[in-house]
Amino acid sequence: MIAADRLRVAVLLSGSGTNLQAIIDANEGCKLGIDIVGVISDRPEALGLQRALDASIPAIPIDFKASANRSDYDKWLDQELDKLAPDLVVLAGYMRILPATTVNRFRGRMLNIHPSLLPAYPGLNTYARALEAGEQWHGTTVHFVTPELDAGPAILQYRVSIRDEETEPQLRTRVQQGEYNIYPKAIAWFAASRIELRDNIVLLDDKPIDGPIVIDEE
Repeated sequence: MIAADRLRVAVLLSGSGTNLQAIIDANEGCKLGIDIVGVISDRPEALGLQRALDASIPAIPIDFKASANRSDYDKWLDQELDKLAPDLVVLAGYMRILPATTVNRFRGRMLNIHPSLLPAYPGLNTYARALEAGEQWHGTTVHFVTPELDAGPAILQYRVSIRDEETEPQLRTRVQQGEYNIYPKAIAWFAASRIELRDNIVLLDDKPIDGPIVIDEE
């Protein structure tokens, strides 16, 4: 049952949905103060859709390949979002770049998690790029979404120290464990009206933050 006093959240994903599962688990007993009203995927075969069904959440496939063109797909997506009427849109491994019209429609009400310490390494292959560059640190960032790719104001970061001889899969596993921690935390803050985006500045408890709050791996 959807409660009127809880935040309506729509989740967009393209793959296995591990971040979705972390959010579902963290919200058990409505601990985050949200109702996930629907999960949308551009890939009908995405495991994340099955995770939604297993949790009795509406699973909505919008097959990108079945759309005649990108414009039709974007209209289809907007129609499904209209039906869900979310207060917050959460991108959880959604691998399509959203049109500016959709992003601006949900400005201040759309979050993403990106596997790097933004502004470093926007885009793809962040683990390999960080290792190739000999970085000391890597991590993941929760940020508000703006039309510029991975450039929205950051809220939270989880940071790990890169180990000697660490492989890409090893680094990914460590960083993802942090994702499962900080994404539900940021969503809970939003649901409790603790964070907001105002004039492109993140406010936490009505006070602007100079940069993302960093949580280091223990």
